Amino acid sequence: MKIECILEKIKKYISLANKITGKNTTLPILSSILLFTEDTFLKIRSTNLDIGVEFKIPAKIIKQGKIAIPGGVFTDLLSNIKNEHTIILNVDNDNLNVLVKNNNILIKSYKPDDFPTLPKIQDGVKFTISAKNFLSGILSVRYSSAISDIKPEYSSVFIYQESGILFFVATDSLRLSEKKIPNKNITDFNGVIIPIKNINEISKIIEDIDGDIDVFFNKNQLSISNQNIYITTRVVNGVFPDYRQIIPKENTTSIIILKQDILDALKISNIFSDNFNKVNITTNKKNKTCEIKAKSDKGENITKINAAILGDDINAHFNQKYIMDYLQSTNDDSLSLLFNGDNKPMIIKGVNNNSLLYIVTQYNKK
Repeated sequence: MKIECILEKIKKYISLANKITGKNTTLPILSSILLFTEDTFLKIRSTNLDIGVEFKIPAKIIKQGKIAIPGGVFTDLLSNIKNEHTIILNVDNDNLNVLVKNNNILIKSYKPDDFPTLPKIQDGVKFTISAKNFLSGILSVRYSSAISDIKPEYSSVFIYQESGILFFVATDSLRLSEKKIPNKNITDFNGVIIPIKNINEISKIIEDIDGDIDVFFNKNQLSISNQNIYITTRVVNGVFPDYRQIIPKENTTSIIILKQDILDALKISNIFSDNFNKVNITTNKKNKTCEIKAKSDKGENITKINAAILGDDINAHFNQKYIMDYLQSTNDDSLSLLFNGDNKPMIIKGVNNNSLLYIVTQYNKK
């Protein structure tokens, strides 16, 4: 194989591919990136057997071929090549020569035939969606997924289609996020559960895509693709919790507040919150104020915020980090905080936007 391609383009996709490579010392081939030619394109493939990716970039193909090289070595090398527009890659004696103006570099390789193929889905559910909308869906909810994968359904993002709306949902059992994206071109489907660690990698790969992507899945795999990118990920073979039954149907208190006001208050409270990040939210309906309080051995803080309050005054305790996660993911300037009693979960959503719903449970007051 011998090719010439634009340095910045291959550098970008090699960096993304390297993040997918495996760290399994018993299968060293998984730490490599497969480079191979197809027509007038260079293809870049990597996998850790849980998630895989393949990129296609234009290149000047001087000689067809393929090679598997250590992902970390090649990524580090490309990141340190400066002031070059193009780069030449030449396979010689089963190793890779990297040719630039002032360097002639050789990288030891693996046997390319040992590199695993990426699974292709033959049948299942398929839909097309804007990459930006799909990215918005996963970014709007992923922070609610559990860190531990002891219960895989909780360390994941659940996606399903119903009545012209594509739903993205995540929960760690202490909080829940639901994002709704209208898409009447998709036929209803029951849902697919994607592991959160793979969701995080998918978001990095598709963030620069401007057009549509095709999503295709069955009970074992899900793929995301367009003309230049193919991603495949394992899906969770389980049942996502019936989360709709825990969404409160009514409320006794409604607080309308500016996002920036509560965000600023929580940033200060974070300085003084205890090891459990506990903050106390109280309202004074008569004075039209909401108070955010935090106290620990470092000191204490009380911030008063103007708010429109309907219903009963509340006295509630939350993990302030959970609230911050939501505030940093929403674009709404005005928020509704809904309560159904002091010890019940809080619902947060935009005043004029019901597309993102967030539910967070309270701390025990003790």
